[in-house]
Amino acid sequence: MSRIEVVHRHPAWRDRSNFIIAANIDPGSTGVTTEQLWARQDGDRYEICCIPFFVYDLALGDVVEVDGDHVMTQVVEKSGRYVFRVHFGQTDQPRDEVVERLQAMGAIPEWSSRSLVAVDARDESHAQEVADFLQEQEDGGHLIYETGRR
Repeated sequence: MSRIEVVHRHPAWRDRSNFIIAANIDPGSTGVTTEQLWARQDGDRYEICCIPFFVYDLALGDVVEVDGDHVMTQVVEKSGRYVFRVHFGQTDQPRDEVVERLQAMGAIPEWSSRSLVAVDARDESHAQEVADFLQEQEDGGHLIYETGRR
């Protein structure tokens, strides 16, 4: 069975983290595909210190439990934060300007690749502000986005 692991090169809360765990991206797939997650270990629980690129229903600051292989088994405490994934299809799209605007709004970006950035919003009202901006940008043909919730 093949194992593909998505990594975080620049986790949002790197300075808080002291451990790396994993989470299954699609547990039903034929290959095991995991996302490496930077975390802060506190006993047998782990606070997520990066913004998930592919795992759904998980956010920066959520507290999780893991199995003996340090693979996440469940979220035990939600942080109240929200995740957006933004994809820039063409290199001529205003990616830097969009990310600068998001940062000016107080959002935290974390790049997966040149075309994919995960964005953290601190709470529900902030998430609505970020979503409104991203929808405006999507309507203008500058990007495609989704939320990190199913």
